[in-house]
Amino acid sequence: MLVIRRDLVDAMVAHARRDHPDEACGVIAGPEGSDRPERFVPMTNAERSPTFYRFDSMEQLRVWREMDRAGEAPVVIYHSHTATEAYPSRTDVSYASEPDAHYVLVSTRDPHEQELRSYRIVDGVVTEEPVEVVESYMFAHTGADDVPDCR
Repeated sequence: MLVIRRDLVDAMVAHARRDHPDEACGVIAGPEGSDRPERFVPMTNAERSPTFYRFDSMEQLRVWREMDRAGEAPVVIYHSHTATEAYPSRTDVSYASEPDAHYVLVSTRDPHEQELRSYRIVDGVVTEEPVEVVESYMFAHTGADDVPDCR
């Protein structure tokens, strides 16, 4: 399950709508090993295409180095589909290289409806997962360590 703050969902959707009719893409970094998305990093679609995305290689290298220095990992890798549902294409699956990441797709095909779905993609196998949108991680269902001790 992907547990993600509402402000991060809103940022992904806004980026997707802003770049429409081209696909938008980016990452949300979080502390290494935490599975908690925290830092929104919109990136440039080097293809500038309505049907395909690719991170700019120099930008990706810079962003991944920043994450390494900060002790972060790409918790969410997101992109948009402009004319189809939010489901990974064969190309999306072939490019999925982060087995621990949540792959989030935002469809902008309907300007009035928000369609956001999350997947795990490991060794070419796509598994949809539930998305829980929370206002804060303080009381989200993310583990016993995140709940204040009431004793």
